[in-house]
Amino acid sequence: MNKQETPTQKSAFLAIVGRPNVGKSSLLNALLGQKLAIVSAKPQTTRTRIMGVLTRAEYQYVFIDTPGLHKSHNRLDDYMAKSISSSVAGVDAVILVTEAGEEIASEEQELIAKIRTQQLPTILVINKIDRLVQKEKLMAQIAAYVKEYEFTAVVPLSALTGDGITDLFSELAPLAQEGQHMFADDELTDMPEKTLAAEMVREKTLRLLQKEVPHGIAVAVERMTERSDGLLDIGATIYCERESHKGIIIGKQGTMLKKIGSYAREDLEKFFGCHVNLQLWVKVKEDWRNRDALLRSFGYDKNSFED
Repeated sequence: MNKQETPTQKSAFLAIVGRPNVGKSSLLNALLGQKLAIVSAKPQTTRTRIMGVLTRAEYQYVFIDTPGLHKSHNRLDDYMAKSISSSVAGVDAVILVTEAGEEIASEEQELIAKIRTQQLPTILVINKIDRLVQKEKLMAQIAAYVKEYEFTAVVPLSALTGDGITDLFSELAPLAQEGQHMFADDELTDMPEKTLAAEMVREKTLRLLQKEVPHGIAVAVERMTERSDGLLDIGATIYCERESHKGIIIGKQGTMLKKIGSYAREDLEKFFGCHVNLQLWVKVKEDWRNRDALLRSFGYDKNSFED
């Protein structure tokens, strides 16, 4: 009697890179089949590396979503740039995401130069094809990119609708290397629960607040405890850089802060699968994006980006 053979385990570590607002976090969520990374229409939504794990039979994919590459204006931007370089240096392959119909920008050329130095297999993902009216632009865009680098594959898709995601997985499978899975098959991420909760609150500030306010905001979860009846208590502080911004975040008679809390609570309850009691406070920390001690306290530690 022949024993049934167990499929050989395979895994792939994959960095998702690109400039701001091309849909990297939306792509990560689409690949995982659930929301992990926060998403907004504002640039620089992702500030640090976000790891998402997906196990499908013998294949385990470890996706690393990185901040969008942009010109540095402060110490936080420096840490974000270091995060990208560190992520690209330690993976099996790269997923370079760009937007359908757009020309190659200097940020993409810089990313391709980093990839070329590492000689990494790279899949070019052209996202947001659902928004492209002039389809002939797509072929010209692909031709322009393949002149810049010998991509393993080019996959046009829409992270929003899911069109093309199956095609992307077909290209990812050959990149997986034989070896034991690094994470449990049911594990989604290595991010601490407090960090996930803080990011969900920050996403609502990005979506609800005026243009100049959100990028000066950090969120820290100081308390997360579960009651005997299953209710999850979360206490978080929203930090901003100016007193005037504090007033905007709180709103007239606290209306904006209540709205942020209400929308964040919905996502928290969906993610953690329980009722949540969310309490929010607002404090001012002037110029925190240029203060190393505060950056570390908010989780933006340059040492975590060291190669």
